[in-house]
Amino acid sequence: MKVSNAGEIVRCPWSTNDPLMIDYHDREWGVPVHRDKKLFEFLILEGMQAGLSWSTILHKRNNFRKAFDNFDVEKIATYDGRKVRTLLSDKGIIRNRLKIEAAINNARRFIEVAEKFGSFDKYIWQFVDGKPIVNSWKSLKNLPVSTKESDAMSKDMKERGFKFVGTTICYAHMQATGMVNDHITTCFRYSEVE
Repeated sequence: MKVSNAGEIVRCPWSTNDPLMIDYHDREWGVPVHRDKKLFEFLILEGMQAGLSWSTILHKRNNFRKAFDNFDVEKIATYDGRKVRTLLSDKGIIRNRLKIEAAINNARRFIEVAEKFGSFDKYIWQFVDGKPIVNSWKSLKNLPVSTKESDAMSKDMKERGFKFVGTTICYAHMQATGMVNDHITTCFRYSEVE
């Protein structure tokens, strides 16, 4: 494990002193995800993050799990206007009608894609040829907000009817689900997730 001269663990600078962000960084971010349910959870959370900080989403994650039936894609795909109104009144989540309706729409599109490709995992990982892209950034300022892979993913998902899947959101999804390793090279997780 990489430690600084002061004996502290070296992490990506974005993982602040917030224990939730540190735990997320240390256990989840950049770890390859191949379970459809987890991929769906990140898809919904990344869409909810648009215009907000990831810290805000992480602090509401358990509320999202409760409100969205533990990210059960089949249940979410059946949500109706009454459920949308219930979600809009839930102070524990992001109460944005467009994002909530996008989550329901995306559940339906997710099911269609999973049926067509055999799993959502097979579909989404094709954009990186089935294996993580390992970058070697020295600093956070080197990290891109999008790449040709996230551009292609965004374009294809939009064509399939997904919402809130711009290239920046797609790239954040790639980072979160380990399709790309964007830990900086001095971070202790860089070689662990590689």
